Amino acid sequence: AKPGSRARPPTPPRMAPPRTQALPQMGRHLLPGNVLAGKFRVERVIGEGGMGMVLAAHHLQLDQRVALKVMRSDAGLGADGVQRFLREAQAVAKLRSEHVVRVLDVGALPDGAPYIVMEYLEGHDLAAHVHKRGRLSVEETIDYVVQACDALAEAHALGIVHRDLKPANLFLSTDADGSA
Repeated sequence: AKPGSRARPPTPPRMAPPRTQALPQMGRHLLPGNVLAGKFRVERVIGEGGMGMVLAAHHLQLDQRVALKVMRSDAGLGADGVQRFLREAQAVAKLRSEHVVRVLDVGALPDGAPYIVMEYLEGHDLAAHVHKRGRLSVEETIDYVVQACDALAEAHALGIVHRDLKPANLFLSTDADGSA
């Protein structure tokens, strides 16, 4: 669930089930219902990776759902890791492609763990889509590749290189009305 390209699938996908097994590793303050940084009420865990996790949260002041990517304070990455995490947010915030998730804010939790606030997207990643549906048609594959290339072209024009491009990092989103 890293920020990156998002493609629009031909059929509306379903949300993946919530993942809650990661909560004890990250701390009790990330439990659903808790308020982070005085303004984000945690709803559920969306995904987890080596550096941290992504949470669905409700922005209390803006009254909207957001995705919070929180870096693990115990990830052992030190100041360099925190700077790399924040550079990721700055890089993605520069991109305007409709195929790139929007970064809305950055900050740090009281324990010092940095976070990135992103738009919340309904849908699932391309790897889950392929796993569920099996082999994609040539037309569908081309559509996804062209959308990813559109986002990458803008990133490359700004000197940004995506170092982990794979189906699990391409997100298939649906519009607010459920359409693709």
